[in-house]
Amino acid sequence: MNAAKITRQSKSNLALAFVALNRERRQDITIFYAFCRVIDDIADSTELSGQEKARDLTAWRRWLRERSPDESPIAADVRGLMAKYALTPAMLDEIIDGVEMDLDNVRYDTFDALRVYCYRVASAVGLVSIEIFGYRNPACREYAIQLGLALQVTNIIRDVGKDLSNGRIYLPQQDLTRFAYSEEDLRLRKYNEPFRRLMEFEATRAEEFFANAADLLPREDRRSMVAAEIMRSVYQALLRRMKADGFRIFEREYRLSRLEKGGHVAAQLFRVSLNARN
Repeated sequence: MNAAKITRQSKSNLALAFVALNRERRQDITIFYAFCRVIDDIADSTELSGQEKARDLTAWRRWLRERSPDESPIAADVRGLMAKYALTPAMLDEIIDGVEMDLDNVRYDTFDALRVYCYRVASAVGLVSIEIFGYRNPACREYAIQLGLALQVTNIIRDVGKDLSNGRIYLPQQDLTRFAYSEEDLRLRKYNEPFRRLMEFEATRAEEFFANAADLLPREDRRSMVAAEIMRSVYQALLRRMKADGFRIFEREYRLSRLEKGGHVAAQLFRVSLNARN
């Protein structure tokens, strides 16, 4: 399966944002996104054993560095992308490191520990993405880091029930204790006041990362970061919706409609156009 098909089938919010890019950069980010999708699918596979997952991720580390007869159909494209944008294997290894963290019994004692995971699976993705988008101000790197953390914490809130079904609890144990909401309560999917307060706490954390990202985006890079800003807009809207609804994540799946997402795309494109005239 080629990169474009992998991206189309994902139906991801990230893929939606690619419409804001020119053809060349859209093709390049599609290759990178396909890489992220493929390695994530390895970790989430219900058909592979833990040992087989580790084997396949190790193989990808090798394919990032050298051609191999048994490599993935997209491996050569990924290496070409790395050469084009001077991306080091270590930058993509960081993302694989994050995916590998999902292979064990997923629990995090503190947010500091969870932050390492969020950095690897989201901020590291952002740091590669901005190389493809193109930027001028080095401060854009910290913008990508903060935005990645915001997006991942939002994902964790949205997917608490889904992750629980897969044996994964990303909510820090320290936070569960703070709000007197036990892991057993979580397994029983108890929706009560402690749970709502816990979710409010996590949402505030995400909002702070979103605010940090907005403050850090350099003015001269607003045009090149339009795809990232679309992601910020969509995910902030998703977070607001969950918050307004009291985080009823055990009983409903939160998402924005295609029309709503289109509105966020149009708004960001208009904002970039307006800034260009000022």
